This record gives sequence, structure tokens and C-alpha cells, in this order.
Amino acid sequence: MAEKSRLRRSISRWASTDDQHARDLRKEYGADAEHDLIGEAPDRERVTLRGTLRTVTLRPRGGVPALEAELYDGTGTLTVIWLGRRRISGVNPGRSVEVQGRIGRHDGQRIMYNPRYELMP
Repeated sequence: MAEKSRLRRSISRWASTDDQHARDLRKEYGADAEHDLIGEAPDRERVTLRGTLRTVTLRPRGGVPALEAELYDGTGTLTVIWLGRRRISGVNPGRSVEVQGRIGRHDGQRIMYNPRYELMP
């Protein structure tokens, strides 16, 4: 019984840490006149988003190399895909980046193909 409560406390701490991290990101990347939040950004309209790359992987699509990254800003996630690229210098997990483009959907997932991007400090 004591082991279960210890496990619950550990899970609760992880959840509160994730919540705090999301709050910090929302504060850092909050919407302003030039930037949208991922969770509120409209589909099929030109948007400018900022966030942190959670993952960066190479996933070929239709025989073409594609660099795929998950962008997170505390309000939501967006999959960013650069077709024809195996690697982009500076695009690594944990890196802050600003992207511009149009959000589409594929299999229920929000995706932005070949965005303009700027690496942030």
C-alpha cells in the first residue's frame, strides 16, 4: 500500500512539473501582434509561431527524405516538416524556433510543410 502512494506522489510531481513547464512556455511565447499561439492558430491561414522543438527525426515521405520536428509552445503542438532535407544545422531538440507558414491537417494531425524558420537564442 505504501508503494502505491509513493508511486502516486511521483506521478503527481511529474504532472505538476509538466504543467509548470507549459505555463513557462506560454509566458515566454505568448501571443502578440506578430505571433500566434499554436493551440489557437487557424488552419490554412498564414501564421507566425514560436516554440521549442521537442523532437527532430528523419522520416522519408514517398521516397523523399523529410526532416520532421514537433514544435511546442505550452498551448499545443505542431508537426513541422521540411521535405527534401535530411538535416538542418541548428534544428535540434530543445532549440527555440520561429516558423512562418500555413497549417494543414494530415490524419488528424496539424502539420506545417516547408516553413520559413528562424532559430532563436
